[in-house]
Amino acid sequence: MKKHTRRCIGGFIRGLTLFIYVLQLPLAAQADEQKTRSVPVAVQYEDYTIGAGDILEITVWKNEELSKKLPVRPDGKISLPLVGEIMVEGKKVKELSSQLQEMYSRYVTGPIIYLSVQQVNSMNVYIIGRVNTPGVRPLISKTNVLQGLAMAAGLTPFAEGNHIKIFRTEDDGTTSILEFDYDDVSRGRNLQQNILLKRGDVIVVP
Repeated sequence: MKKHTRRCIGGFIRGLTLFIYVLQLPLAAQADEQKTRSVPVAVQYEDYTIGAGDILEITVWKNEELSKKLPVRPDGKISLPLVGEIMVEGKKVKELSSQLQEMYSRYVTGPIIYLSVQQVNSMNVYIIGRVNTPGVRPLISKTNVLQGLAMAAGLTPFAEGNHIKIFRTEDDGTTSILEFDYDDVSRGRNLQQNILLKRGDVIVVP
């Protein structure tokens, strides 16, 4: 009877230990996740060019009043305490980070600033005309014209695939028009036309 009791108690303790261990697994995973999140996102996106609609998080270390999370306005600017309005559209993350470091150093001794892109909303292309699902498409990764048309579910039967045009706004504000022959590219010819799309490109399928 005593052996049976000790065996039951021992089994209960082992089961309890296993139960506690299982409970600790999500906590350990959560701790690892928090460690990962503590790394500034700006490290991953320092070469990213900021655009209107993007959401930025600016953290001034040990200064919650100056730390802000805010969207880039349609005019390309953001407003921050002390430094006021800043044009950020078209700047790379590392460039803006250095600028903020310099600006805040006028008001805060030795500021440590982390700049991260919390949400990318400006990397869009526009596909219109005779495609099956025209509209706005986000550029999640490097995307060429053929892939862009695939995101629009391809051409309609009445589309003039050999007269597709890509309208692109250049850095100086001018618009260039690039030709794309779907029939050629889909057959493996003139592949130089299958360029990588850029933010704001408009693909027109007549």
